[in-house]
Amino acid sequence: MKPAIRIDDYFYDLPEDRIAKYPLAQRDDSKLLVNFDGKLDDCLFKNIADYLPDSALMVFNETKVVPARLLFKRDSGALIEVFCLEPQDPSDYQQAFATTQSCVWKAIVGNAKKWKGDTLSLYAEHIDDEEIKSIDLKADLMERDGNAFIVKFNWKGGASFSQVMEMCGKMPIPPYLNRDTQPIDFTRYQTLYARIEGSVAAPTAGLHFTDKELMAIDDKGIERAKLCLHVGAGTFLPVKSEYIADHTMHGEPFSVTKEFLSKLARYAGKEVVAVGTTSIRTLESLYYLGVHCIEKGEPGVVGQWEPYRDEGYSHTPLAAVEALIKYLDDNKLNSITSRTNLIIVPSYEFKFVTYMVTNFHQPKSTLLLLIAAAVGDGWKQMYQFAMDNGYRFLSYGDSSLLKVQHKFEP
Repeated sequence: MKPAIRIDDYFYDLPEDRIAKYPLAQRDDSKLLVNFDGKLDDCLFKNIADYLPDSALMVFNETKVVPARLLFKRDSGALIEVFCLEPQDPSDYQQAFATTQSCVWKAIVGNAKKWKGDTLSLYAEHIDDEEIKSIDLKADLMERDGNAFIVKFNWKGGASFSQVMEMCGKMPIPPYLNRDTQPIDFTRYQTLYARIEGSVAAPTAGLHFTDKELMAIDDKGIERAKLCLHVGAGTFLPVKSEYIADHTMHGEPFSVTKEFLSKLARYAGKEVVAVGTTSIRTLESLYYLGVHCIEKGEPGVVGQWEPYRDEGYSHTPLAAVEALIKYLDDNKLNSITSRTNLIIVPSYEFKFVTYMVTNFHQPKSTLLLLIAAAVGDGWKQMYQFAMDNGYRFLSYGDSSLLKVQHKFEP
């Protein structure tokens, strides 16, 4: 049953001057609000290891943000921005980034009304680099796909599309920053451990970590594990419906290795710390993938409202993970790739995550609903505490460490 939740009940006043427009000089100089069972502590992120549970598994998202905004020019002089979202041909991310001549992407097109279907050329008048100009990047409009477009890129010189983006693109910083991309964003809108290209938004909870914090986590005996969910532009979509039941959650691709699942199996029912809402969403989606394997014989896309079915779930988290491992073994696979539309809102029962590291989110957003699902109505006191104590909000803002109140009981 879809929860009857009014989005207006998840509003708080966020003044413009509380939104962090730029990162701090040092990543770990950010503040950390610790919320364990409603007890709030004002701390520093550089001391996060002191507050983490012993003998825990800590999960990070190693996706890498790509410079996905490409600016083109029509012969008429009109400027058209193509914001790449997901590869279509080839549809595999690694294959798409490795192509050396052409590829097709789903994209958001800025100033789309001015694009009449003609071939666009990279806007390079403001670029002095002759190598970039020699690439001769072109864009052709293939078709419309809802509010997005299917765009084909062609270029010369033999560079991979990954290199083309690095040379020609701009980092897709969040729209609510209300500023243009600047050089600092190429390093700071990226986690230190980012490795797998594909995101068009950063998993921002990870932006605070430096090697110092990671070493402190290791020294405490906490085991680290990495998964990959490519963050889509849908993460910034506002909820426009009065009730969350009428909101369509965006889908995002993710992948985990057999090694990761084996680690998770050892920690099922124990302490699991998820770094960021993307790690949370992936971890929790794995439960439903495992249920697919148990009930249907193979995994599928995780539906938005799967957790809320009337009959509930009796399978344990461990059984779900073991079913995924068996599926990989039976099919001689080393990893599993899927897609999730999962939405986590109050009444959700967390299957794996017992603690989470996350930033402070926008009012009336699905991310704020996720926080409310974890800490209950205490999110209001927590956000007011952050407001009263000078915390910085949103992507470049400060962080929090939360203990999940609602855990799965089969």
